[in-house]
Amino acid sequence: MARRPDDNLQSGPQRLAALVRSTVPPVHSAGIPFIAAGMAVAALGRNHRWVRRAGLAAAGANAGFFRHPNRTPPTRPGLVVAPADGLVCLIEEAAAPPELGRGSEVVPRISIFLSLLDAHVQRAPVGGEVLAVEHRPGSFHSADLAEASADNERNSVVIRTPEGHEVVVVQIAGLIARRIICDVHPGESVKLGDTYGLIRFGSRLDTYLPAGSEVLIELGQHSLAGETVLARLP
Repeated sequence: MARRPDDNLQSGPQRLAALVRSTVPPVHSAGIPFIAAGMAVAALGRNHRWVRRAGLAAAGANAGFFRHPNRTPPTRPGLVVAPADGLVCLIEEAAAPPELGRGSEVVPRISIFLSLLDAHVQRAPVGGEVLAVEHRPGSFHSADLAEASADNERNSVVIRTPEGHEVVVVQIAGLIARRIICDVHPGESVKLGDTYGLIRFGSRLDTYLPAGSEVLIELGQHSLAGETVLARLP
């Protein structure tokens, strides 16, 4: 069938829109008020160049911070993926947070530090049933310090896989982060890589693995939430 002269004109904008959707990540809903505030400042200061620029810069910075990129989890069974973007800063043996009532047994723990430049949405490291969600107030030390796991404000989520393995993932507030958002509740089901929360601004995620898990990531690596494999379950 012969192509009409305007076919390329019609498909060009569509291709551009598809390119933008694939390269510019969407924004988490928690960031909308911050972006809107920056845009409002820019609009109110439209007659003052520095105010307008400051408002636009703030809106752009918040759009970057609250970005919610699409991720494709691995399909192999028995894997634990990173719950957050960031730097793997600790791999050690430790007991889960005491408020979960899991005793003093030490298990593998992997800690990921999120800088201001990392995407700050959190994703489920495994799929399964949410058994518990426990929030504990605390301090606001720098999240890259070892004592942050014990002292800082945190929110713990326990997920049990269909095979019966239980994985604990802990959102930890940092020096600047003062707000932990968790959108899951006990009894709900999550899929591997599902977005379940967010911390603003700068934070840390600890993942506690079942005993006998094989850690597959190394200290100093940078993880991508929902994609980077942390470990293989027993």
